[in-house]
Amino acid sequence: MSPANGRTLTLVKHSLPIVDPDLPPSRWELSHEGRRRCTTLADRISQFDPVAIHASVEPKATETAKIVAQRLDVPLSVREGLEEHHRDDVPFFRDPSDFDDAIARLFEAPDDLVYGAETANQALTRFERALLTIIDSQPNSNTVVVSHGTVIALYLARHCGIDPLGVWRSLGLPSYAVLALPGPELLDIVTDIT
Repeated sequence: MSPANGRTLTLVKHSLPIVDPDLPPSRWELSHEGRRRCTTLADRISQFDPVAIHASVEPKATETAKIVAQRLDVPLSVREGLEEHHRDDVPFFRDPSDFDDAIARLFEAPDDLVYGAETANQALTRFERALLTIIDSQPNSNTVVVSHGTVIALYLARHCGIDPLGVWRSLGLPSYAVLALPGPELLDIVTDIT
């Protein structure tokens, strides 16, 4: 679904990790099922003809991108700044509704430090800077970035007017949003690749 006369930016939420309550989420790796899903993900995003796959430094995103890049036979670039909202200092939420509530508070008060080590707007600014560097480095190519649900939702909210909590809740593991550049203009969100 590329625009008729332009480029695309595809923001991919990483695949299914192994949830380990004893490790910070930024260190989680992909599960066997998560690695398997990356093959389907690669087949889906091949239509955008990326010249490279860019990934967050977090293992679950890097592993997702590595599998996709190998399948598409394109280089992998791991970049600082694309990581998830910094929240390794927060204990693991055993009840998913508590985690949902924390994310809702983050989105509701984007300038306040309500959850984790950075505000929503600080996370978004960091993510946007990294993204702009990548986009500018590929002026004539479609861009694929593997990152994380919260920062992707924040980006889509700011640039496409989408409710961040709604989109965050809808993004599967993996999932992706396709935007037309230079806009960005949202073309599609694929919440479930299975």
